[in-house]
Amino acid sequence: MDWVTCAYSAACTGIASRPSGFCLAHLSPEQLPEALDHLAPGRLLDLRGTTVSSDLLSRVLQAMDGKPGRARLDRVRFTGDVRLSGVTFAGDVSLDDARFDRLASFFGARFEGNVSLAGARFVRELSLHGVTVRGHVSLDRAVMSRDALFSQAVFGHGLSCERARFDGYATFDGARIGDGAAFRGARFGRTLSFRKVTGHAGFEAAHFVADAYLSATGRLSAARARADGLLDVAVARCGVDLRGVEVAGTTTLRLTDSQADLEGAVLRGPATVSGRGASALTSLRRVEAANLTLHGLDLSTCRFAGLVHPSGVRVKDCTFALTPRGVRMSLRWPLRWFSRRSALADEYGWTGPGDPAATPDRLATLYAGLRPSDRATSADFAIAAMEMRRRAGHRWWLTLCWLLFGYGLRMNRAASWFAALAAVSAAAMLWTATSHPDR
Repeated sequence: MDWVTCAYSAACTGIASRPSGFCLAHLSPEQLPEALDHLAPGRLLDLRGTTVSSDLLSRVLQAMDGKPGRARLDRVRFTGDVRLSGVTFAGDVSLDDARFDRLASFFGARFEGNVSLAGARFVRELSLHGVTVRGHVSLDRAVMSRDALFSQAVFGHGLSCERARFDGYATFDGARIGDGAAFRGARFGRTLSFRKVTGHAGFEAAHFVADAYLSATGRLSAARARADGLLDVAVARCGVDLRGVEVAGTTTLRLTDSQADLEGAVLRGPATVSGRGASALTSLRRVEAANLTLHGLDLSTCRFAGLVHPSGVRVKDCTFALTPRGVRMSLRWPLRWFSRRSALADEYGWTGPGDPAATPDRLATLYAGLRPSDRATSADFAIAAMEMRRRAGHRWWLTLCWLLFGYGLRMNRAASWFAALAAVSAAAMLWTATSHPDR
């Protein structure tokens, strides 16, 4: 502690007031009014280390007309209910390592500067519902033992809850977070409701013990997070980073004009990713999901290499990349015609440098396992599976099947060969007839 402590006892950590040398909590009834007379609206409020009862807090705020300036309340222990409705703090407020033994309600309060509650402990409920903070709010390493309410709050320069612990129900519905919210390494013991939040949010390496509902208008990240229950994510016009996420329950991801990355995710329960408008999925590399449904998504740049259970993926109303079409010439094949078909981006390396997992053999397994709902894409994937096996050097008859009739799925090629053979036969017969006229 970097302040002179109370002379009442060695156990008291409250900051000493002058000239008595005692903290406000240990001043006599005759000394306290004189100490309170030194407080005025807009001036510094310094109660570091002091044990503050509900009555003492009320008298302090009354002496400052509910308008403190800079407030230094580090290590303060509030033994009664804390209600700050109508109080305006004109300067920064520091409540680092403070302890709230009963209700802590900041509802109706206004903070013109920054607020730090790092390491604070809330034994009962915490309410920041509807609070307006023009600066930044920090709850890093804070412990909220009961419900925590942040709905409709306004944090002008962001919110940080890194390594915080929310043991009760937590709600941030409708909050506006100017510079974004950070929950890196946070733990949520009960349901988290983070819906219709304005701003960016990062839940990297967070642990959701119960169900979690996440919805934001800015970029949302839950990379390497772990969810023991349901994970429901809904975003509009932004990006979602779910790389390495691990979900034990149901996973629901709804995108509206947004894009998401699921690389390395482990989805043990049923999972659904749906999109509206221009929504895209950029990666399913190394994803482990035995029951995954993709609906209404742009998968033209999505990487599939390393997908663990391709047969468990159902695809409906999604668009894929298209192979080039037209005539190609090379030394091996002097003249070759390419017909356009749906394809995975991994096949031609359209997503960047070649992936070691995107070998023809593995791509063949992907194409054979994926289950598009429409017949055209399903047929294209069947052709692609055979094509990948042929490129891998499996069986000479695959090359013959491809050359003659496109693996049985391009019958127009067989018709072309038949027409060519018929034309050659007719030409041969005509030549024979003209070369050997009847005598």
